[in-house]
Amino acid sequence: MNKCRIEAGSVPGIETPSGKDVAYENFPVGSWLLSSELRPHVAMFYRFARTIDDIADNPNLSAAVKLERLEGFEAAILGRKMNTPEYSIGSEMRRSLLTTRVTLQHTLDLIDAFKQDAVKSRYANWSELMAYCDRSAAPVGRYLLDLHGESKVGYGPSDALCNVLQVINHLQDCQEDYRQINRVYLPRDWLGEVGARIEDLDAFKTSPKLRYVFDRCLDGLGPLMLEAQKLPLILKNRRLVMEVSAIVSIAERLISVIRYRDPLSSRLQLNKLDYIWQSLRGITVVLLGVGRP
Repeated sequence: MNKCRIEAGSVPGIETPSGKDVAYENFPVGSWLLSSELRPHVAMFYRFARTIDDIADNPNLSAAVKLERLEGFEAAILGRKMNTPEYSIGSEMRRSLLTTRVTLQHTLDLIDAFKQDAVKSRYANWSELMAYCDRSAAPVGRYLLDLHGESKVGYGPSDALCNVLQVINHLQDCQEDYRQINRVYLPRDWLGEVGARIEDLDAFKTSPKLRYVFDRCLDGLGPLMLEAQKLPLILKNRRLVMEVSAIVSIAERLISVIRYRDPLSSRLQLNKLDYIWQSLRGITVVLLGVGRP
C-alpha cells in the first residue's frame, strides 16, 4: 500500500501487527514520487489501514473480538474515543483527515469492509467480490485523489485500478488466506462450473480446474484495466500522475506473471529489478508526454 511504512502496534492488546511491509505489498502508494508535504498523511492512512486489516486477518481472534476492536476504531474516527490510548491510531487518522479536509468516509468504508472479513469467508460470484472490493480497496484510491485535490471524475478509473490491485493480491495470497484464516475470495459459482474444490487450494500445484478459475478472474480484470488506464490521463497533479502510471504498469506486469505461473507453487511477486523497471516504464510515459504503450 505505501512506501512510508510505519510500525503499528503501540498497544499490543488491541493492535495485532502482521509484520507485512512494502516488500510484501506490490504497489508504491505513498512513495517518493508524492510531495513531501503529503507523504506523512499518506503514511498515516497506510498505518491506519494496515492496523485494521491486521485485526480482521488475525487467525487467533474470534469474529466477535474483531468486530469489537474494529468498532472501537470506527468510534475513534468519528471522534468518540479521542482520549483512548488503545485507539490512538484512529484518533491520529481523524486529525489527519480533518487537517487535510478529506472526508472520514473513506476510512469508514475500509472499516466496514474489514468487519465483513471478520464474519464472511466465501463469495458467491464476481459481483459480490467486486462489491467487497469497492469498500476494501477503492477507498484507498479515492483518499489519494481527495488528498491531492483531484476531481471526483477520477473516482471511476481509480476504483477500477484499486479493485484490480485487490484481486491480484487475492490471487497471490489465495493459499495463505485459505490455510491460515479459511477465507477464499474466488467466486464459488466459477469453482462450481468446472467442479473445482476449495480444498484444491491446499495443494502444492494448481489443478487444471483451479487454473481455469484463476484465469477467469484475470479475464475479469481486463475491462477494469481498460478503465484504470484512463486515470493518469485525467489527473492534474503531475506527481500523482507518475505514481498512478507506475502502479498501472506494475499491475499489468503482475497480471502477466500470474497468468503464466502457478500461485500455489510460490507467492508470485515481482523481483526488485522488475519492480523498478515497471515503475520507470510508467513514469517515462508521463515524462515523455505520451499515452499508454
